[in-house]
Amino acid sequence: MMSAANTKPRNDLLAAVPYQIEAGLKKLGANLKTARLRRNLTTEAVAMKIGTSRFVVSDAEKGKPSTSIAAYAALLWTYGLIDQLSELANPLTDEVGTTLALSHERSRARRSRKLNNDF
Repeated sequence: MMSAANTKPRNDLLAAVPYQIEAGLKKLGANLKTARLRRNLTTEAVAMKIGTSRFVVSDAEKGKPSTSIAAYAALLWTYGLIDQLSELANPLTDEVGTTLALSHERSRARRSRKLNNDF
């Protein structure tokens, strides 16, 4: 039997998490913990509401990368902050994506080579 120290992570990302991801998840976790404490909720009460264990809530609050996105989303929902999730990766605020899209836009329409009746 392998010891916990010798187990291989589920994927390579978990083996070497980029610093920006690690820092972002830790900040999100700290924010979720603050939201929970401001609402005077225990990890057990929150876990019961979202149908998981208190360990999952604790892992999310620590910003562990192995915690599922569903757990983070459920915590946002529990605290009435779920609307903030839909703003992540909003195409309207993606400056790089917008610039790339504009650089690839066609300057004129092209005629289709085959005939069809779709108008």
